[in-house]
Amino acid sequence: MSKGGDKRPIVIRRKKVVHAHHGGAWKIALADFMTALMAFFLVLWLLSVSSEETRRGVAEYFSTPLITAITGGDRSGSTSAIPGGGPDPTHSDGERARIDSLQRTRPSMQERNFFRNLQERIERAIEQDPELRQLRSQMRFDLTREGLRIQLLDTDQRPMFELGSDQVAPYMRSLLRTIAPLLNELPNELSISGHTDSVPYAGGYRGYSNWELSNDRANASRRELIAGGFDPDQLLRVSGFADRVLLPETEPTNPINRRIELVVLFPEIAEAIRNPAVMDSGAETPEASIEAVEASAEAQIESTQQDEPQVQAPE
Repeated sequence: MSKGGDKRPIVIRRKKVVHAHHGGAWKIALADFMTALMAFFLVLWLLSVSSEETRRGVAEYFSTPLITAITGGDRSGSTSAIPGGGPDPTHSDGERARIDSLQRTRPSMQERNFFRNLQERIERAIEQDPELRQLRSQMRFDLTREGLRIQLLDTDQRPMFELGSDQVAPYMRSLLRTIAPLLNELPNELSISGHTDSVPYAGGYRGYSNWELSNDRANASRRELIAGGFDPDQLLRVSGFADRVLLPETEPTNPINRRIELVVLFPEIAEAIRNPAVMDSGAETPEASIEAVEASAEAQIESTQQDEPQVQAPE
């Protein structure tokens, strides 16, 4: 054995532990929370020292939609172009009336089903006739603001009328007389309108023109419908529009603009046609405005004459 001086040295190794950095995200979250809490207590303090009128104004401000705030903030929920939308600017009675009017003119589900069934019956009747089946491409059905619109369109290859006249083509006559009894299945009244393209007559609008032609073709269609069994009492309006109402995205001379439109009217629309709305008695009419201007001018002339100095003629 070795002596005491030969002892082995003891080596102690110490490891340095480095702790990873946890970041300061919690500090940001805490700062946001404290800011929100301070703002909350600040609002509570402001409300406690404010008057009732001030609190009402604050509530009105936060209840104002963004579109109203952008356009001036004086209509409180109204999207009408008239400030306030009605006699009460905070409740917008006029806006409610506008919404109610839109709801009244919007077709109900029952009306939609009636019109859809009518369209299907007309399409089936046309499909069963080999001659009329070729005209299906010249018919359009759509639901408009007035009612179910049935458009009978012209083409160069198969015109509905003789060129430049109200003479009904044989297949157009057959089509109208096939549709006629089906229109009686609904109690709704009917409107017939004639339309032409923009190709003018030689004499222009001074003689027989597209105005007379469109009206004559509408009446010729009326006669064929009645001959086919349509109830004349359900007919409400027959009119001609010449070339003033063209189909969207079509050239004025396009033959497709030569057409007959049958509109099965909504009851509200038919009532509005029979009894058009009269202007409010409180509203100022153009005649009243003219009379007011004339009266003001006469009063001004009289005032001027009274203010002029009186000059006595020499004796």
